[in-house]
Amino acid sequence: MENYSKVRTVEQPCPCPFPGLSSDTNEVRVKDGSKIRNLMRYALSRMEVKPRALEGEGGQPKSEEGGSTTEVQEAPCSQALEKMPSRQIVFTGMGKGVSKAITCVEILKRRVKGLHQQTRLLFSTVLEVWEPLEPAAGLDSLTVSRNIPAIWVLLSRDPLDASLPGYQAPGNFDALWAQAAKEDAGVAGGQRHGGRRKRGGGGGRGKGPGGPVRQTDRSREPGKGQSRAVFHCNNACFR
Repeated sequence: MENYSKVRTVEQPCPCPFPGLSSDTNEVRVKDGSKIRNLMRYALSRMEVKPRALEGEGGQPKSEEGGSTTEVQEAPCSQALEKMPSRQIVFTGMGKGVSKAITCVEILKRRVKGLHQQTRLLFSTVLEVWEPLEPAAGLDSLTVSRNIPAIWVLLSRDPLDASLPGYQAPGNFDALWAQAAKEDAGVAGGQRHGGRRKRGGGGGRGKGPGGPVRQTDRSREPGKGQSRAVFHCNNACFR
């Protein structure tokens, strides 16, 4: 493809995998360049009774798609606080935005208690149009179809069908977070304890502070019998 350049990318529309979902359900599309702060401000303004995002924001939360923010027209702050929260919200992510969408879902579940979750994994089709760098070379334009993994997550205040795959009941994340924090604390404590043993060195026999000490023949002091034998030997040689 060194003779081509990508002109544009067209994302094919993907049907909603949740049947029976109302058309006015809020949908948050998470892209690779989206900011979690803006995404959560929009989601919390829809799901919380007293949205924290509306306090001091003039009643205009922002929704982000693909790294660019678009203002969402809302009523004044006093009226928005009295407005009933939404019962359902959908998070969608594709490609590199899948992990960021999962992060937004977990944050919202910790902020808003009692949410039922339904997860769907599927593939989304993306068309890439490539044009030749030199039109006079006689090359034709190419259209490449790619299947990219995507995720759809439905969070609902109302109970969902627990028999369907991908269902998660509310209230089961506190124990997971507590267990993960306990494991992290145990790993950190083991590393500190192991480092102390390593710095302590060994105090065994024949070992110094920097390691084992090697003894040579010169460092040994000869006994009385050995020195006399050497003296007699030297006298015999001179004779």
